[in-house]
Amino acid sequence: MQDINKIEQVYFLGIGGIGMSALARYFKHLGKAVSGYDRVETELTRRLQAEGINVHYTDDPATLPHGMNPGNTLVVLTPAIPASHREYNFLKENNFSIKKRSQVLGIICNPLHCIAVSGTHGKTSVSTMIAHILKNSSLDCSAILGGISKNYQTNLLLAEKETPFIVTEADEFDRSFLQLQPTMAVVTSMDADHLEIYGTHEAIIEAFNQFVSQVKPGGVALVKKGLKISESTNQYIRHYSYSLSEQADFYAQNIRLMEGAYQFDLFTPDGIIPNFVLNYPGLMNVENAVAASAMALMAGAGQEEVKTALATYQGVKRRFDIHLRTGKYILIDDYAHHPEELKATITSVRDMYKGAIVTGIFQPHLFSRTSDLADGFAKSLDLLDEVVLMDIYPAREEPIPGVTSDLVFRKIKNNNKVRCTKAELPELARNFKPGIILMMGAGDIDTMVEKIKNILTEKKNA
Repeated sequence: MQDINKIEQVYFLGIGGIGMSALARYFKHLGKAVSGYDRVETELTRRLQAEGINVHYTDDPATLPHGMNPGNTLVVLTPAIPASHREYNFLKENNFSIKKRSQVLGIICNPLHCIAVSGTHGKTSVSTMIAHILKNSSLDCSAILGGISKNYQTNLLLAEKETPFIVTEADEFDRSFLQLQPTMAVVTSMDADHLEIYGTHEAIIEAFNQFVSQVKPGGVALVKKGLKISESTNQYIRHYSYSLSEQADFYAQNIRLMEGAYQFDLFTPDGIIPNFVLNYPGLMNVENAVAASAMALMAGAGQEEVKTALATYQGVKRRFDIHLRTGKYILIDDYAHHPEELKATITSVRDMYKGAIVTGIFQPHLFSRTSDLADGFAKSLDLLDEVVLMDIYPAREEPIPGVTSDLVFRKIKNNNKVRCTKAELPELARNFKPGIILMMGAGDIDTMVEKIKNILTEKKNA
């Protein structure tokens, strides 16, 4: 690859993706001319444009920026771009250097003290927590995140002083995380997902073990207790376990919910640190806080620094994101798109709002995932009082014959269930029972949040 210092232009194919946009902002910060293509305009692409990054939405080589040539330009590619893409083929035929996002992330992170958070779910929350704690400690850090931090309103954090620390998500999709050689690694979960790539759950576990084997000698691996990561995978690093409240190297004790905030004591190998406060909802976020606090402590942050920073953590957009609180309704938006994530989110809602009617609106993400995990989705959705199931959001996939939301719908045992399209959802919302309205999915369901919020607000005032 060209020397990053000699690159003048960086062009992103799929710039609107959450991970791609963070890299675009990073190169913009380095003073490069940054531009890119995406299929549709979104709030995120509009934000990039407002920051001085040129974005267009037509797949046409004629729209490529002037001055781009193979010698001065790096092209960054997301896996979502199809092989038939005209711009991609033009750039390939004209010998431009084209790198996957994961390769570029490795080039940026591997020379530094990289703290990489992996897992089929939980990685965005844990990495954002770690970054927030380090930013508010004497260590500082940069961070390339997979979600918009509500503390900083961005997915790219830049160090304000000289520091070797960089925090990033290590994404298992397409085996992307195997491009990283971190100094410190977290593994939050290894559930069956992306089976269209891995084939079997065993292959996923094998890939996570390979990821841990790539941690630099002298480094650290922090693994959720019970996961099948063998310490023999990497004998040159320190291995630690964590859990929510089950005995491990790091875990929470004396968890209590007081005035909307979780309080707990943190058990560590060096003793108990009392009175942590997390002002962010969801019991799964206490577990995430255990992992983040453990990593920050092992990186060298002080105990009081960690506790003070964690108490000011505001979360990540679309992660248990509360949009409305009235006497009648609470509206929550969440990125949950895997059966285990749905289960964790619904369980947390039940824990926080005991006795309330919970209506869940779920938009399945990907035909392959819906087909592979239909039983699990139905089982998790059965934890709801009322189920609203939307059509599948295809993302990068073509339809699979016979795979629709009906595959899940038929397996849901709860009779209080209804299927609806995105267009039908607002009318349906007018009849929602008072209680908790929980919107879940990784597609474009979040574009409906404001509309549903307005309808529920009108109902409150009616």
